[in-house]
Amino acid sequence: MSQQKTVSHIDNLPSTPGKFKPDKSPPYIHRLRVHSAISRLTLWSSLFLIFIICFFFFSPPSSSASPRRALGGDSWGGHNWEKKVSRSAQTRSGLTVLVTGAAGFVGTHVSIALKRRGDGILGLDNFNDYYDPQLKRARRKLLDRAGVFVVEGDINDSELLRKLFDVVAFTHVMHLAAQAGVRYAMQNPGSYVHSNIAGFVSLLEACKSATPQPAIVWASSSSVYGLNSKIPFSEKDRTDQPASLYAATKKAGEEIAHTYNHIYGLSITGLRFFTVYGPWGRPDMAYFFFTKDILKRRAITIYEAPDHGTIARDFTYIDDIVKGCLGALDTAKKSTGSGGKKKRAAQLRIFNLGNTSPVPVSELVSILEKLLKVKAKKKVLPMPRNGDVKFTHANISLAHKEFGYRPTTNLDTGLKKFVSWYQDYYSGSKKRVARAFSNI
Repeated sequence: MSQQKTVSHIDNLPSTPGKFKPDKSPPYIHRLRVHSAISRLTLWSSLFLIFIICFFFFSPPSSSASPRRALGGDSWGGHNWEKKVSRSAQTRSGLTVLVTGAAGFVGTHVSIALKRRGDGILGLDNFNDYYDPQLKRARRKLLDRAGVFVVEGDINDSELLRKLFDVVAFTHVMHLAAQAGVRYAMQNPGSYVHSNIAGFVSLLEACKSATPQPAIVWASSSSVYGLNSKIPFSEKDRTDQPASLYAATKKAGEEIAHTYNHIYGLSITGLRFFTVYGPWGRPDMAYFFFTKDILKRRAITIYEAPDHGTIARDFTYIDDIVKGCLGALDTAKKSTGSGGKKKRAAQLRIFNLGNTSPVPVSELVSILEKLLKVKAKKKVLPMPRNGDVKFTHANISLAHKEFGYRPTTNLDTGLKKFVSWYQDYYSGSKKRVARAFSNI
């Protein structure tokens, strides 16, 4: 952005430094100048006063129900919009949940699962173009069919958030909106700070000022374990060595959550997801673009650790992640603040949600070859310094103890479901695409 320089004009002063020389005009000239200046001042003051009066009396009255513009492009506000918001948030079971990132991979699955069991759900998503927005729009159709209204807007829009909390008394917030991806942080670092830090603070500000304050469950990441070499990863392990900016922003989020819990009495639960996969997934994930490239007979790049070591991930199927999210919501205690003031200590938790069975990436490729019936063209390269880590492995004993979290889907079964969805969704056949929309 170009910056404009402000130039000060000071009347009746010399243009060069030196002693100021008073005007030696006759006295009556001074009196005429003063009288003229007063007349001009009176005229402009009168005109300004008339303008203010006209503005207040003739401009249309402002109303909190008048439509506004959201960052995503959709208008928000107004009577009809409020009716949609209220209808979507109506509950049969007691929970009223704001789901941020609702049109995302995890957000869509969690929102539909909550709606199906009778919870009141309102979605919020900015539909950014980090990956194909059309896939997000397709997920939105799924949400529409389930009765979930998605507000198109950004979590950094504090005015929109205040409006949502004015219209609906949320009991819970499921915060899944974030800038995802480890490698993309090297191209667009500002987007991670904007979404994962500033956006999180914006949401917490709205929550701490709400009456009643909602309980918050939010998505951290297994990436916070960074360069930690102790396995499996436990919630008690050190997380002060992030290997990527993405991981650093998620770690910052955990510290920010602690601060808002301590000062304002917000009940906050963080969930460290481990490599989530499945139908309606993210195209930037390896299992997704491997599938695409294998089918197109394009070479895929497989990275290996130093000394030809194995790279492995604790792949976790989406249905298992959804169960963990619902378990965290159901066991979240109420926040203890009111009107932005803490009354007593509030719940603060962090959990791993993984599969506990790390699988080498080479084995992932072998499973895809079998399911797709196509031999992959492989290009093996040393792992670059782009923020990725060699392995992830979750210790889930704490989540199991707290809300009975127990993953049940192995990688073969989960990838079979994903490939079935993928081949239907991208088939070009209306009948098969329709079948893909029923695969959730």
